[in-house]
Amino acid sequence: MQNFVIRLLVNALALWAAAQLVSGISLDGGYGQILMVALIFGLLNAVLKPILLIFSIPFLILTLGLFALVVNGAMLLITARLTDHLTVSGLGAAVLGSLVISIVTMLLGRALEDD
Repeated sequence: MQNFVIRLLVNALALWAAAQLVSGISLDGGYGQILMVALIFGLLNAVLKPILLIFSIPFLILTLGLFALVVNGAMLLITARLTDHLTVSGLGAAVLGSLVISIVTMLLGRALEDD
């Protein structure tokens, strides 16, 4: 349970950072709404992202893995469609936002790792 809460908070911070750094992304609402957006984003990444990655294997091979950025952007766009508290202006903003989210998640994950 503790690991779930930590991942949820990391996702929330990463989404907040993306909204602050990428001009085409806005995150509205208080802490509860941001946590709800992070929960939806995490569930989509856990359930839908592996399926999309499997179907996009030819594109992943052709682009040497760079197509994964598009898949990550699609996850952000789908999250924005499912909630009123996240707005993403287009695929370009979604890809940049997913890049920010990946970097923040990686940095916070390393900082919170158990030795």
